[in-house]
Amino acid sequence: MKILLASNSPRRRELLKELGFEFEVVSVDCEEVYPTDMEVARIAGYLSELKSNSFRTLQNNEVLITADTIVTLNQEILGKPMDEVHAKEMLQILSGKTHQVYTGITLKSLTKTITKTDLAHVELENINAEEIDFYIKNYRPFDKAGSYGIQEWLGMAKIKNIQGSFYTIMGLPTHLVYSLLKDFKLEAS
Repeated sequence: MKILLASNSPRRRELLKELGFEFEVVSVDCEEVYPTDMEVARIAGYLSELKSNSFRTLQNNEVLITADTIVTLNQEILGKPMDEVHAKEMLQILSGKTHQVYTGITLKSLTKTITKTDLAHVELENINAEEIDFYIKNYRPFDKAGSYGIQEWLGMAKIKNIQGSFYTIMGLPTHLVYSLLKDFKLEAS
């Protein structure tokens, strides 16, 4: 079975490699748009499946993995920041609060498609303006939903509590990916 990972995220590549799988990185060109009335809990899975459906036709014995992560606070989505000012605003909003991180994954072969979403709750300590400036200047979180990466300084210094998978917050629920890939491998045998 040949595994294809459709992701620009170095974190997702690292995690899949650490799980012990060999894979090829591929690209998917897809406009990430979802229905405005969609339930927040369904959006990450919907976007993951949208990416999967935008990929070329799979060959026999190939499985494609796509993923999408969203950060929410009070049912409001905090996407990737547009610029430094936007990143500061998001981190100020998240400061001292518990927010949700949803990561949706889709595994697709010629014969089946499975989409699952994992949820984690993240409680941040208060983050002052100097700390926000330090983080943005040194870690440039402009490619990250919610303007932060849990594996970076902000995660180490300011996360007070996590309910759920650390790796879901990082962008790939590794426990789900591992389990699903094992099932796909068994079917391919």
